[in-house]
Amino acid sequence: MTDNRSHLEEKYTWDLSTIFATDAAWETEADSLSAAIEAARQQAGHLLDSSSSLLDITELQLELARRVEKLYVYASMKNDQDTTVAKYQEYQAKASGIYAKFSEAFSFYEPEFMDLTQETYQAFLAEKPELAVYDHFFDKLFKAREHVLSQAEEELLAGAQEIFNGAEETFSILDNADIAFPIVTNDKGEEVELTHGNFISLMESKDRTVRQAAYEAMYSTYEQFQHTYAKTLQTNVKVQNYKARVHKYTSARQAAMSANFIPEAVYDTLLETVNKHLPLLHRYLKLRQEVLGLDDLKMYDVYTPLSETDLAIGYDEALEKAEKVLAVFGQDYSERVHRAFTERWIDVHVNKGKRSGAYSGGSYDTNAFMLLNWQDTLDNLYTLVHETGHSLHSTFTRETQPYVYGDYSIFLAEIASTTNENIMTEALLHEVQDDKERFAILNHYLDGFRGTVFRQTQFAEFEHAIHQADQNGEVLTSEYLNNLYADLNEKYYGLKKEDNHFIQYEWARIPHFYYNYYVYQYATGFAAASYLADKIVHGSQEDIDHYLTYLKSGNSDYPLEVIAKAGVDMAKGDYLEAAFKVFEERLTELEDLVAKGAHL
Repeated sequence: MTDNRSHLEEKYTWDLSTIFATDAAWETEADSLSAAIEAARQQAGHLLDSSSSLLDITELQLELARRVEKLYVYASMKNDQDTTVAKYQEYQAKASGIYAKFSEAFSFYEPEFMDLTQETYQAFLAEKPELAVYDHFFDKLFKAREHVLSQAEEELLAGAQEIFNGAEETFSILDNADIAFPIVTNDKGEEVELTHGNFISLMESKDRTVRQAAYEAMYSTYEQFQHTYAKTLQTNVKVQNYKARVHKYTSARQAAMSANFIPEAVYDTLLETVNKHLPLLHRYLKLRQEVLGLDDLKMYDVYTPLSETDLAIGYDEALEKAEKVLAVFGQDYSERVHRAFTERWIDVHVNKGKRSGAYSGGSYDTNAFMLLNWQDTLDNLYTLVHETGHSLHSTFTRETQPYVYGDYSIFLAEIASTTNENIMTEALLHEVQDDKERFAILNHYLDGFRGTVFRQTQFAEFEHAIHQADQNGEVLTSEYLNNLYADLNEKYYGLKKEDNHFIQYEWARIPHFYYNYYVYQYATGFAAASYLADKIVHGSQEDIDHYLTYLKSGNSDYPLEVIAKAGVDMAKGDYLEAAFKVFEERLTELEDLVAKGAHL
């Protein structure tokens, strides 16, 4: 029975009164902020009047952005803790509206800035040395200059944004509200409606008939709607290619990666290196087939855990374990972890109406809060250290950087979180001697690597292929998408497409294909984290110091330069090779344990 929130013990809930002491204080700030944003509209047309106007309007924009973020975070988290409370639904809607008004009020900023020459900027800088702190902020704008249109053209595109978002929104409504999946039988022999929420747990079933039925029920449903899904995906691809073209980019990929100042070679190196190491995935799947005792491995056999060992862990024990393991980063890191764990940064347990999943969130002026939905499992221990990694990254960045650089790019975000996961794996393997427990931990790591590096790279390869196909005049019909996806799946998994008919429709259920070249960052982040964790555990104090420098750097430099401070050159493939070396070593140990019968 899921508890009402009022029944939860306070120490297991986050303390949002540290953001706004009361709801009334939030409402007062919302009104004050709305008025300040309205007053800021009069700055349009004056950005480059003088060095003082450039400084003052830049700082006004940043000050209001900072307040908007704090306002939104409170409303969003209040809503997430219990989505049935109408008051906080209204707060979130109001905060979103204020953010939209802020964006509109400062829509003049970039187009006006584009009229600033380097010579004039240097003269302004000489007059106003206070501008120096914004050098990197301005440099990013200068670099984007050739891709910014006139103010009138940008306003036309901005006005069409709702239309541009139509394909993704249609997909979301179809996939989350309209589509209905069949009734299937679960492990207990009960008939249940198949949903997105229970699909993976059914695919993890030890009963192969349960897995097969869920798999076929899921993808046969997508088969029925394949033409509609193909149209929404094709339209989204066309939108991204169009927006890239009008902004004078050679491709949608270049446009997406340029936004984070990531060279396209990073993407190509990922695809090339992962493809080279596909035999390792095939070897792991062959071992999976052996452990499961199957004559022929199918796609519905890929998710079920190989280990029978239950490594259950309670929340309080998990906190102790996490604090102990993360102490490897040193005193500064440990002190902040302890604060997060003891000062109510974490909303721990499931309650009625609470948002599902887990995340780390907050703003520059708040704690780096974490939302969990705790279950006593090994997976949840990893979720705890993962979100703690995000929160410590945010904390170090905000403590070190001014607001203008007080965040970090998505490209860097997953590195800090998955480094913690890899550190946990290293620690567990170091302390656990029992073969069955080692088998469970190794299986957890290898499955995570498969799902994050191999699978997300497969997605990245598919995503790039469909954007290129559209650019070359190919029509993205369901038949075209099915064939492309089936071929890629056969290449990655080594399982014949003729024997795995339904997997060709999987592309239709992946929301990330609407996120515009996002998924590759999961794979690069995990691989970089694997490389860094090995250096931190087996390296020197200097390696740890370099890693902490990365955590503190935020957006003060370009992403590849920031991660280079930790000792990773992501422009080259060495970090990927190092990650595959760890994967192969752990796969070899798992094979040895299977030979000893540890899985039995």
